[in-house]
Amino acid sequence: MKCPFCGHKDSKVTDSRPTEDDLKIRRRRECIQCGARFTTYEAVEHAPLMVVKKDKSRQPFNREKLLNGLMRACEKRPVSTQTLEQVVDDIEYSYVNTLAKEVSSKELGEEVLRRLKDIDDVAYVRFASVYREFADVETFLRELQDLMEK
Repeated sequence: MKCPFCGHKDSKVTDSRPTEDDLKIRRRRECIQCGARFTTYEAVEHAPLMVVKKDKSRQPFNREKLLNGLMRACEKRPVSTQTLEQVVDDIEYSYVNTLAKEVSSKELGEEVLRRLKDIDDVAYVRFASVYREFADVETFLRELQDLMEK
């Protein structure tokens, strides 16, 4: 493993343990050359999950893109980054574990909304307004009324 500090290509593992979800191995490493310590994670590599967009084009599932969208929706809200990362992990693993090779962007977006509704109402409405492409204030109000009724 290449050292992120000096670029040396050799390091030794000083500690190894599973993450809380038991899906990855966390390894503490020490660079042989400069002595710096850093953490790496090892996970099982799965066949790529493809997202089928509205225009029927396909692109690989991008967890960073999903996490960034969630972070924008939760900006200035009392939601931790760890919570959002867990949501992305849960969504990704739920599709990978079904052995699905493709998921529609509509299905993915609805799953994100379902999870956001349990976390933060404001973030839910923010994400919904972009995902569902609210065209006017009436659409926005209808979504708010539905949320308040439930």
